[in-house]
Amino acid sequence: MRWNDDGGGLGPDIEDRRGEAGGGFGFGGGGIRLGCGGIILLGVLSLVFRQNFFALLAPGGGAPQARVDSRPVAPPPAQEEKRARFVNFVVNDVQKNWDRVFPSLGRNYTHATLVLYRNETRSGCGFAEAQMGPFYCPADRKVYLDMGFFDELSERFGAPGDFAQAYVIAHEFGHHVQTLLGIEGQVRRAMEERPDQQNALSVRLELQADCLAGVWGHGTAERNILENGDVEKGLAAAAAVGDDRLQRAAGRRVNPESWTHGSAAQRTEWFTRGLREGTVGACDTFKNRP
Repeated sequence: MRWNDDGGGLGPDIEDRRGEAGGGFGFGGGGIRLGCGGIILLGVLSLVFRQNFFALLAPGGGAPQARVDSRPVAPPPAQEEKRARFVNFVVNDVQKNWDRVFPSLGRNYTHATLVLYRNETRSGCGFAEAQMGPFYCPADRKVYLDMGFFDELSERFGAPGDFAQAYVIAHEFGHHVQTLLGIEGQVRRAMEERPDQQNALSVRLELQADCLAGVWGHGTAERNILENGDVEKGLAAAAAVGDDRLQRAAGRRVNPESWTHGSAAQRTEWFTRGLREGTVGACDTFKNRP
């Protein structure tokens, strides 16, 4: 990708937490840490049984507290700082694109924030750690990204290059677009009403985010910031994180019923559709068969 590294600081849409050691949601004294699902489960149990189940997990029976680790943190290396500025460039470009697109939908686009962190942090959806990979939290409307993921994308998934990294970021901001358009809320309610359809609905939601990432990619081509091979790198990244490939890589049987994001072929198909058409209307994975 053609991007300008002016060596400047990060913009207002980036929240840099890399200087924090720990800082995740946990229980004081090194107790149990919970993710978003665990927090929701304990909340439901507390309501049903009219007991504070959180208190039972805290050391000494006390209430859960935010854990803050005060250990000193080494400054990020120069290469990581350059990568952070690239993330900043992509975030700015993605959101400028949606600033332009949303008026045609009769809406105004509200910017999301991308949180850069190391190893672990807190989020509106609970505890976040590097092993979770990049994700969007609709509760606080933020994207969470551990910088080490890009190394994993290149080394483990075989998808190196700037545009592969940009595709991942654009996909997560696609989830923000879904939230602003009310799609995420509709799907969440449908999942609650039809638990047997949760995986199938999740696949459609993720494939739509792939297509929305492609809509941004369509705009980058128009602005002439793509280089030869960039599209192929983006397609490789989409294919690399297909559920079927991940299952094979883990030595498991390919089981479409367990998919939550879609196959490599489906992900590349919908990303390509967004690239080709460049419109939100082309990304209706709920009316069209994935």
